[in-house]
Amino acid sequence: MYAVFAAGDAAATRHFADHGWVVTAPFDDAQVATIRRAVDEIAAWPDHGNGWLHYRELTEHGPRLCRTENFVPFHAELGALLTDGPMMTVASALLDEPAVLYKEKINYKLAGGAGYAPHQDGLAYRFVDSLVSCQVAVDGASLDNGCLEVVSGMHHEVLPTDARECIAPEVVASLDWTPVEVEPGHAVWFHSLTPHRSGPNTTARDRRALYPTYNARSAGDLRAAYYERKQAEFADGTARAADVPVSLIGDFQGRPVPR
Repeated sequence: MYAVFAAGDAAATRHFADHGWVVTAPFDDAQVATIRRAVDEIAAWPDHGNGWLHYRELTEHGPRLCRTENFVPFHAELGALLTDGPMMTVASALLDEPAVLYKEKINYKLAGGAGYAPHQDGLAYRFVDSLVSCQVAVDGASLDNGCLEVVSGMHHEVLPTDARECIAPEVVASLDWTPVEVEPGHAVWFHSLTPHRSGPNTTARDRRALYPTYNARSAGDLRAAYYERKQAEFADGTARAADVPVSLIGDFQGRPVPR
């Protein structure tokens, strides 16, 4: 079992430095309710809107939403929670200097939703080498609904990869994977080189999570440039996309929705 630290606890920073990941509890019950309401609102937005990005996968229940990105400019309440207060406090502590939001997404992993192959996020990020990401549990996460699994102490180098820039199968088999089961409102922070994966949601219950990523402010505010580059790489075929392209590497294991 792992410890859950309060936001701002120096022990959390030490755990992150040693292991490449840490769990904190930055939100109270009212804030968790706000996050759930906000995620419901964003999920109801139309696919073709004012700049946000919805992605869908094919499940046994039919086409379903699997991810939304670039929502902060369009949802002030949720944006404030991710760019101020305890989230920014923890991100800055883990980066050892003031942080700024690099990108944000919601992974829905609704009932029947697919998982993500073992990978290191840093290979999909542009412009900066050192980042910290966070999974904020909107719903409780367990092994049967596809919780995050991480590898401790392996956040100092890029591991060998396959053609989709996911971790090579022979390396995956040699690693010690830790399931991180969390309650709503818990935040799992992990380094951009921490190996991680998650299985499919095999339950009848939806399992949603926010994923903000932060970089050191000294590297610049790169958020707009990231989304511009991502869409350009999708358009020109540079991205090593999966069957359902949601990332600049091919980690997502979902099935495409027939056109």
